[in-house]
Amino acid sequence: MSDSVADAHQRARYWPIPVMRAVPAAIIAMVITFSSNHAAGYGLLLFGVFAIVDGAVVGIGSAARLREDPRSRRTALAQAVVSVVAGVVGIACNGFGLPAFITVVVAFAVLTGALELMQGLRSRGRSPFSRDWSTIGGLTLLLAIAFLVTPPDYSQQLGGVERVTGTLDASIVLVGLLGAYLAITAVFHVIAGLSHKWGTTAPAVSPDGAPHA
Repeated sequence: MSDSVADAHQRARYWPIPVMRAVPAAIIAMVITFSSNHAAGYGLLLFGVFAIVDGAVVGIGSAARLREDPRSRRTALAQAVVSVVAGVVGIACNGFGLPAFITVVVAFAVLTGALELMQGLRSRGRSPFSRDWSTIGGLTLLLAIAFLVTPPDYSQQLGGVERVTGTLDASIVLVGLLGAYLAITAVFHVIAGLSHKWGTTAPAVSPDGAPHA
């Protein structure tokens, strides 16, 4: 079924936003993947950079490109404010170790995840982006759950058949989870954004005003 003219117009305006959101997520995910430093303070610093940039993209992009959907625009702006504040707090508190890392990331994930999920659910049937917002919101809430169920005192000595020495602790696990979340959302944002770009062609309109498939 062809998109409506209104949907095509919305897609044409908004598709760059998810693509731009993918950039900081992908960069920080790669930094985490290829870095040997998985300390909580370093993870919190990287998270702070991501949250500030992502919040800025969401805020500026939504303010400029969601004017035809005021309710979603307001929710997105609230999400952007939470993200930027969480990022600033994360950078400021990167020297406070694992408790700060868990607290800041969980607060960010619960608040922004709930806002984005709510944005998606409330816009069903009237916005072509509702499924995208719901999916990202759900993934962000899953990040909060993953952080909450990981024991802060988790510690596992490496060795044995792996022939690897060292200790796998909660800090390493949680920074790894953050990197995995960012990698997944980056891929999703790119796919979603390009899908909307390719769906921006409005259907032809017949002389009687009815769109053709």
